[in-house]
Amino acid sequence: MRGVLAFAGILLASAAVPAMAADRVAEPKLTLARVFGNPDLSGVQPRGLKLSPDGTLLTSLKPRADEKERLDLWALDTRTGQERMLVDSKKVGSGAELSEAEKMQRERARIAGSKGIVAYDWAPDGKTILVPLDGELYIAGLDGATRKLSGTKDALNPTVSPKGGFLSFVREQNLFVQPLRGGAATQVTQDGAGTVHWGEAEFVAQEEMDRRTGYWWSPGDTHIAVERFDEAPVGIVTRAAIGATGTKVYDQRYPAAGTPNVLVELYVMKADGSGRVKVDLGSDPDIYLARVDWTQDGSALLVQRQSRDQKTLDMLKVDPATGKSTVLFTEKSGARSWLNLSDAYRPMKDGSLIWRSERTGYGHLYRFAKGKWTALTSGDWVVQSLAGVDEAKGRLYFVGNKDGVLEQHLYSVDIAHPNVITRLTETGWWNNGSMDGAATRMIVARSNPTQPTQLYLADATGKRISWINENAVKPGHPYYPYLTSHQQTKFGTIKAEDGTDLYWEMITPPLEPGKKYPVFFQHYGGPGTGQQVTRAWGGALAQYLVQHGYIFFQIDNRGSFNRGKAFEDQIYRAMGTVEVADQLAGAKFLKEQPFVAADKIATYGWSYGGYMTLKMLEANQGVYAAGVSGAPVTDWSLYDTHYTERYMGSPVADAKAYAASDALQDAGKIADPLLLIHGMADDNVVFENSTAFAAEMQKKDRPFEMMFYPGYTHRVGGPGISEHLWHTILTFLDRNVKDKSTK
Repeated sequence: MRGVLAFAGILLASAAVPAMAADRVAEPKLTLARVFGNPDLSGVQPRGLKLSPDGTLLTSLKPRADEKERLDLWALDTRTGQERMLVDSKKVGSGAELSEAEKMQRERARIAGSKGIVAYDWAPDGKTILVPLDGELYIAGLDGATRKLSGTKDALNPTVSPKGGFLSFVREQNLFVQPLRGGAATQVTQDGAGTVHWGEAEFVAQEEMDRRTGYWWSPGDTHIAVERFDEAPVGIVTRAAIGATGTKVYDQRYPAAGTPNVLVELYVMKADGSGRVKVDLGSDPDIYLARVDWTQDGSALLVQRQSRDQKTLDMLKVDPATGKSTVLFTEKSGARSWLNLSDAYRPMKDGSLIWRSERTGYGHLYRFAKGKWTALTSGDWVVQSLAGVDEAKGRLYFVGNKDGVLEQHLYSVDIAHPNVITRLTETGWWNNGSMDGAATRMIVARSNPTQPTQLYLADATGKRISWINENAVKPGHPYYPYLTSHQQTKFGTIKAEDGTDLYWEMITPPLEPGKKYPVFFQHYGGPGTGQQVTRAWGGALAQYLVQHGYIFFQIDNRGSFNRGKAFEDQIYRAMGTVEVADQLAGAKFLKEQPFVAADKIATYGWSYGGYMTLKMLEANQGVYAAGVSGAPVTDWSLYDTHYTERYMGSPVADAKAYAASDALQDAGKIADPLLLIHGMADDNVVFENSTAFAAEMQKKDRPFEMMFYPGYTHRVGGPGISEHLWHTILTFLDRNVKDKSTK
């Protein structure tokens, strides 16, 4: 459930009202058609930003003004500031339908709604770019000329090798390698077919572990580490992708909680597939292959092996010549906790390792060298990611929340002077960033409640060199006509039952004395994802809801990510408890406000948030005037192994916890109006979750409403559909909440 859509197709946010000229004419009101239409109201939002190897070009994927779902490849000259389209996806692409495998990979990466170019890879010499498009591979030159590579139909996971000698990809469940400068592709694995896959990441690796690939080139292009997995032990879920004009039936291998996972193996082979050796992953086959990397000199492979219960993580050092492995170190969780995976680590030239650990209860950076640990950061705050490493100067760059829960910044620290931390970005913003390989320049993305995302290029001190996308909301910006109708976002805290601070945000219409307003109370509430309440920008839908007459409100409950392990661990074996209690605390706070209509609080959530809606209505009858549940998990035994067992354990050993957490057994307790929504081709939270819940409601003679979307997966959205979805939601809420008679 990592990265699930909390808002069904669009992020919610708000903007404060800038001072406007007194003679400004009346401005238009937001409509759903405009919120979801073209161009994007948040302005141009480039993705996939990368500096060319020599740093002279900054490439990105930019949406079209008339079709924001379609992305083209652009290049910005960092010396002159001039920008041009490098690859036009409509002119170059064939428009062919993607393979089912690529569709599912995009669903896992939460880019299923995107068209055109969604990824690309620079060649190390900086002269060409590998561009996957419409299921085929192209080589693009810096002049924009493209060459289609034959024999790459339905290629998955394409990449250019580190030294640029080869490109590689997966096709028909086998790995292929071919010279970058031309020549035929060589199939370097042979038995990929049926349930056997080479070079791919298995379902849970993609969906829950943030691992997208199943092969890794050595630094010198001489060897490849390749995952082989066999799905034969995994149970089959017959998934009916019910579309508008017909139904396609898929026998999907889906590892439900408590059932077998894939059998994972790892091999090292030469670039032509010869010299294959099997890596020793230990005697227990029931493990997760969490991460794989090479040391900088290519002399060893670093493999993270996670136990099935996710309480132990071993770092293995592997001899690529023999496959023999030794344990460098082991991380262990507490008895009532688990280990979160992270990408915030880096093998160093001197053989040491920069490593993020939550061993103190908060995510921090450490240096592991010659068997000894040195803490580089510490405190009651969280390092979120590693942005860059300057090995020559011994300096690390990272993203964290040292300056408060509601903001995120880039920081730096010297390896030789731990805990002497320098903030590199301005306060009042939610920042993210990445750096070039030498950590000499950074790309900073920032936003706040008054400004959509901006991008700028900075030096290693954080000083802005130039704007990449200033995106100022001024005349000509898509959002500019709606500025004066925007309302300020307010932030605050309330106490949980145990005294923990819970952060909330609220946007109200212009308050009239004595008038009480209905509330659109949004929640996500689940573990493992970023917080919802931040000083960041995200879109226009919340402002539309406010213009529609609702107060917009949300609160981050215990169990969610980015507040330390003690905050997150309270959900351990207890889904549907502390989150529901904290959302109830938020509802009670709202009811105490003199401008809130206490009997008109509507609750809404998607995915884990949809599950939360059901649990909240079951536990607190009469508190919420109505609830909207989108794509909910209703029985955790139906959800996948890696996510569910992390928090809930085994359905056999922890049967009582599973029974208490599901939403089915108490369905009959729901007495408030409910709207149930689901995509009928959902392969993540499978449609059976909603049909099972609907059946329980019907057995108990409980009235409720449903809206199911043929052909849509976990993301219900896109041109026309987003408007229909939200018209459906608001028609339901207006009838049952906003327009009902006040008690």
